[in-house]
Amino acid sequence: MKATKGDGSVVSFDAIVRVDTPGEADYFRNGGILQYVLRSLVSA
Repeated sequence: MKATKGDGSVVSFDAIVRVDTPGEADYFRNGGILQYVLRSLVSA
């Protein structure tokens, strides 16, 4: 992960992702919930 502080400096760190449900897996595969929702709207 990369996080940008208020002063503009960037901090990098490792993170472990936990996916518990099939819905969360869909969000992850689509790059996040916003992209998932937008793709769902376009497909409908």
